[in-house]
Amino acid sequence: MGGMNLDDILITPLARIATSGGDVLHAMKQSDAGYSGFGEAYFSWVAAGAVKAWKRHTRMTMNVVVPVGQARFVFRLDGTEEFRVEEIGVARYARLTVPPGIWFGFKGLLEPQSLVLNIASIPHDPNEVERLTLSEIKYDWN
Repeated sequence: MGGMNLDDILITPLARIATSGGDVLHAMKQSDAGYSGFGEAYFSWVAAGAVKAWKRHTRMTMNVVVPVGQARFVFRLDGTEEFRVEEIGVARYARLTVPPGIWFGFKGLLEPQSLVLNIASIPHDPNEVERLTLSEIKYDWN
């Protein structure tokens, strides 16, 4: 996982198309920058104020979208105290493409909860994800 940089995280503005029956929200096309294969797509709810941290994938590229609510994503590399923070959701509809090797966590920002979609490059494999407790990486989530 050497050679990784927080600048390797790609942020892609996404289209939100207003229609009379309800908006259409784009997430990802095979031709998009950041697409690196399809393993699975899954959703995760995060309650307002709740923090889900810390994880690092060793092989999976994540493509994260927040179609409902708003969430703050925090990223960090081993051996540094530098963080990259990105907020996405209804106020900034975009996709975060996160390559493997980067520690991350996220916090729900809007009541009652926010919906996070991950379009993962590989199917879930519990052997390719590493975890730390919330207190093992010092970050002020307030």
